[in-house]
Amino acid sequence: MALYSEKVMDHFLHPRNVGVIEDADGVGEVGNAKCGDIMKMYLKIEDDTIKDVKFETFGCASAIASSSMATELIKGQKLEDAMALTNKAVAEALDGLPDYKMHCSVLAEEAIQSALEDYKAKNPEKFPITY
Repeated sequence: MALYSEKVMDHFLHPRNVGVIEDADGVGEVGNAKCGDIMKMYLKIEDDTIKDVKFETFGCASAIASSSMATELIKGQKLEDAMALTNKAVAEALDGLPDYKMHCSVLAEEAIQSALEDYKAKNPEKFPITY
């Protein structure tokens, strides 16, 4: 069996949504000190929908593929759907990752969550606290 699925290799060799959104509405950066992977996600949000998403990732094939797939999964989605994205969904969309590379899909989830939290912090009126 190959180490990586065809989808992982495709997203690694031809990553989608690479780059920076200069006027991003939300930016999130996460890293894993153990493996050295760093991911940064940029979100452009209009009408509670992710209109554009870009990423920069320093890391292995799994990290780049996870970032790429995660952006594809949330682009065009409502914020609540993007907030619900899990690392398991990212790994499944890639047709699996080796167990010792699952942390890469976790980083992708965390980078998106961090960018969404940044957006919330900048736009508290759109996320009123209710008790």
